[in-house]
Amino acid sequence: MLRLIQRFPPDATLATSLTLALTADERTRSRHHFSPSEGASFYLNLPRGTLLRDGDLLHAESGEWVRIVAKPEPVLTVTAATPLALLRAAYHLGNRHVPLEVNASNLSLSPDPVLKAMLEQLGMVVIEAIQPFQPEAGAYGHSDSSAIAPAPAHRHEHGHGSAHSHGNSHDPHHNHDAL
Repeated sequence: MLRLIQRFPPDATLATSLTLALTADERTRSRHHFSPSEGASFYLNLPRGTLLRDGDLLHAESGEWVRIVAKPEPVLTVTAATPLALLRAAYHLGNRHVPLEVNASNLSLSPDPVLKAMLEQLGMVVIEAIQPFQPEAGAYGHSDSSAIAPAPAHRHEHGHGSAHSHGNSHDPHHNHDAL
């Protein structure tokens, strides 16, 4: 069993002899054992919060390189008569925190009969398909990082003689723009 311990961004020039096809949900697992029906079995032992994308490279303890492939899976593909209508659909799906793949001319999401009915009621064309699904990482995800970044702490610089407390209550008269 290959123990995969490190993630690297896609590099088409790196030759790999192994691929691991994973669904969108499986690509969110950082510690998991995968036994594909054919070939080697894999154990992901990546830092918690690691999100894998199509084409990412994983390095095994034993030195092998494995390329991640977005496995085709059932999805709903949403199109609209106008870009504004498609934007409205994305807005309504975003309000429901639905993992969503956003493209210039369509949206893709995991099958859900309630969401399908809502989208059709909004006038969207919804087609069931089997294809690779690559949802957005989210507002705090970073394409160059394998983990979600924490929210930034309250930080700013002060000149000499401008000491003040950063307790739970923030001074409403403290002007950041004046610093």
